[in-house]
Amino acid sequence: MIFRDIHTLIPFPNLFKLLIGISVCAQFVIITFNHFSGYFVLDSSLQFLTRLFLGSLLSLMASFMIAYPDLAIIKQMNKHFSWEKHTFRRILVQLGLSVMVATVVAVFITILSNSINPYEGGLQLNLIYNVLIFCVVNIILILILEAWIFFIERDYSKEKSRELENQLSQLRFEILKSQIDSHFMFNSLNVLSGLIEKDTKKAQDFIDEFSNIYRYVLETIEKPVVSVDEEISFARSYMFLQQIRYGEQLKFHIDLPTRILTALLPPLSLQVVLENACKHNLIDDDKPLQITITNSENNLVITNNIQLKISSRNSRGTGQLNLKRRYELLGGSLPEFRVGTNEYKVTLPLINDEGL
Repeated sequence: MIFRDIHTLIPFPNLFKLLIGISVCAQFVIITFNHFSGYFVLDSSLQFLTRLFLGSLLSLMASFMIAYPDLAIIKQMNKHFSWEKHTFRRILVQLGLSVMVATVVAVFITILSNSINPYEGGLQLNLIYNVLIFCVVNIILILILEAWIFFIERDYSKEKSRELENQLSQLRFEILKSQIDSHFMFNSLNVLSGLIEKDTKKAQDFIDEFSNIYRYVLETIEKPVVSVDEEISFARSYMFLQQIRYGEQLKFHIDLPTRILTALLPPLSLQVVLENACKHNLIDDDKPLQITITNSENNLVITNNIQLKISSRNSRGTGQLNLKRRYELLGGSLPEFRVGTNEYKVTLPLINDEGL
């Protein structure tokens, strides 16, 4: 579990390649420096390759012993001392911890190496020498890890941003396509055609509300959220058209306190719920449909009595899925859709400005 958490920062294959490269390079530099400084003169190329191979193995083991604590340190630093807020404190704490880790590992590796092949210059001198080397190498390593993690997270953020933008663009298209529903348009035009001959005043009101609906759709389709007040105004226009069509067979009631009208929710959320209620339920004189909008805590609650049409049992729930995805993009609570014995209830969480 600990290793899995650490590898969320850098995947194991990438870490393994990095540490092999660092181990071989570090040993090459150390062996070459020791040879030309006269500290440990090599007799042949074979001896150089042998020391390089054995030294690289020990260095790789030491690198893993250092790298995992370093990654654990970075993970904890990210939680408690972010670069943005605690830059100086983080540098001091991280530097101190990296030196401690390097010292412990250097002592272990030096003693192990001495037990395998005793040092000619004595254990104590080589212990000091290796501690200094390990400390320098670890400071460089932790800088490399921090830089690598920064670039990984930057690339991940860019990729996630592109993915979310693509999802949002697709959602906007789907929402726009679903909101300007051909059946709703044709039904509305048929109702309007009948009204023009019977009641010109009501026909004019119908046209006004009809234009309000499509203006609202076009104006809000690019917005992530709108106020409850705007959605309620849209709901009234939408239900006005539906009530012209169904008359007294369709009841609609809103009971909301003024304080929640400034809260936010995704645009056209109510349209999805109201359209589903009208589309999937029987609406006639014997079975009028009653739709009510109220609130509960920080939610809008839309309820209607259940009298399902036979054709509605095969519904795919596309509108509900789109609505849930829009809430997911906003990072808040998700809407709930509950079917009771006689009542269908939808709960739409409201969003405050601070949550954006």
